Amino acid sequence: MWFKNLQLYRLPTPWNIDLAKFEELLGRGPFVKCPSNQPMSRGWVSPRRDGTLVFSLGRQWMIALSIEQRLLPSSVVNEEVKERADAMEAQQGYAPGRKQLKELRERVTEELMPRAFTRRRTTYAWIDPTNGWFCVDASSPAKAEEVIEHLRHCLDELPLSMVHTQISPQTAMADWLAGGEAPAGFTIDRDCELKAAGEEKSAVRYVKHPLDGEEISGEIKAHLASGKLPTKLALTWDDRISFVLGEKLEIKRLAFLDLLKEEAEKSAERADEQFDADFALMTGEFARFLPQVIEALGGEVVETP
Repeated sequence: MWFKNLQLYRLPTPWNIDLAKFEELLGRGPFVKCPSNQPMSRGWVSPRRDGTLVFSLGRQWMIALSIEQRLLPSSVVNEEVKERADAMEAQQGYAPGRKQLKELRERVTEELMPRAFTRRRTTYAWIDPTNGWFCVDASSPAKAEEVIEHLRHCLDELPLSMVHTQISPQTAMADWLAGGEAPAGFTIDRDCELKAAGEEKSAVRYVKHPLDGEEISGEIKAHLASGKLPTKLALTWDDRISFVLGEKLEIKRLAFLDLLKEEAEKSAERADEQFDADFALMTGEFARFLPQVIEALGGEVVETP
């Protein structure tokens, strides 16, 4: 259950909502299996699989949104539509028009949908109502938005806002690479991506290269001087968490160093205790890690949700 990505959002500090009331509101949108005639179903599931829709420990919450989709490839629909359109043309003596083809496609989709395979995925979100963090374990803003959209559907009000910093991640990463040094508490790792701002958007990627080496460092400085800007940079914080910082303040490829996981394992004897220990340690690290990321970017720009 260790998060691998963080899409960052802000809640009021503190976010005054009662846990029992919050879980009651989530009950407006529980997960149900995808009906045979629908392409998708989504809803809340128990993060810990114990029946509760909100896992709470030490005033830290976790929720989970499951999405089930029916996989009906367009190529299958197109093939069936073509066969039926050919049969219609042979029967009526002329090719079906646009309206007929549209109705035919809708009918074919409706007929094939119950036979389509289903795929299910679950996205988790961590909520810190005391310090105002709302973070989704998603690799893209679009997947995070699925969670937020369903949450807005269930809650009467969700005062959520994006996180903005005084210095943009791109500008900060460019400064760190140009100077060859990360801010206090961080070290630069071995992955980096730079892109040109022009129409061609030419890109240079370094994967598993020592970026502080004289040759590579010189290349990167030359790319920066030519106008390329960093869009991704691998970093390690406090020798405890490694991650990739993105140009839009997304945090990806989170990896908690083995020492942290060993700490959690030592404090747990059973599987249920392990879940609690993992969550407590992870959120405790986030509580220190995120403010330092924000500080490294010049501090937060406070906005009204």
